[in-house]
Amino acid sequence: MFGLATPWQLSRAGIVGMNRRNVQLIAENNPRHLYPLVDDKLRTKQLLETHGLAAPQLIGVVKQTGQIKELPGFLEPHRQFVIKPARGSGGKGILVVSGREGDSYVKPSGSTIGFEAVARHINNTLSGLFSLGGKPDVAMIESMVDFDRVFDGFTFEGVPDIRVIVYKGFPTMAMTRLSTSASDGKANLHQGAVGVGLDIATGHALRAVMNGVPVETHPDTGATLADIQVPHWPDLVRLSARCQVASGLGYLGTDIVLDRNQGPQVLELNARPGLAIQVANGAGMAGRIDRIEALLASGEAPEQPEDRADWAMEAFA
Repeated sequence: MFGLATPWQLSRAGIVGMNRRNVQLIAENNPRHLYPLVDDKLRTKQLLETHGLAAPQLIGVVKQTGQIKELPGFLEPHRQFVIKPARGSGGKGILVVSGREGDSYVKPSGSTIGFEAVARHINNTLSGLFSLGGKPDVAMIESMVDFDRVFDGFTFEGVPDIRVIVYKGFPTMAMTRLSTSASDGKANLHQGAVGVGLDIATGHALRAVMNGVPVETHPDTGATLADIQVPHWPDLVRLSARCQVASGLGYLGTDIVLDRNQGPQVLELNARPGLAIQVANGAGMAGRIDRIEALLASGEAPEQPEDRADWAMEAFA
């Protein structure tokens, strides 16, 4: 939709470009000293717990290679878990274990690996293979999300997430990211996942894209993407607004998953959320940001994050 447009046409369509994102949205609203709160997933987990925000349970943390030999016994009670680098990005270094077969660990694809492979993965994580800048890292072990069955058929192996952009406490735009075989089961648009724009008022699908090209069905399952309706939507949007208050960042990407039993859970926070969400929605964010600024300037903006979320769901319907 936007791929062949000129810069003037994009501006007329209300598309936020990289310059405005970097100079205004990020630089003016996200103090650099707050970045570690979201760049380090272990600190994010602690932040969410402090503020009472729902997130997948942290089972344990591996900080030194000497701890790895203790893991078989430590993991024995846990049939399902996720190992991820605290400072990873783009879905790199995430190992998902969905079950057990004897002494082997079962991945979502159905393939199995032994503990040696798990230990090697953790060693690579500690060495910084998956971290930003290649710096030494720690490995987090979390409970695996039992994702809501509303997404059955809409994703390939991986867990779908919902990205909500929050600007100064107001949820502004949303999409769900659906893993594919091309994305290797990861909900990463740059690796070939499907992005589905969601109506910020209702959580219903608006349009879908893969590699920037509009699609109507999931490439692996054939499911009709327009049928997606995210449950618990008001709670999810309000949760994203509360994350912004907790982080102190004025321009924030909140990545939320839906657990079948626990409801919306915060997976990650992002201080530099990208702009592809506009392509998935087929609309620009500029007009919405301008409306938020006007409301704040009027002195009539609601104070509580839940009230700001409710305003956004009504204003951007």
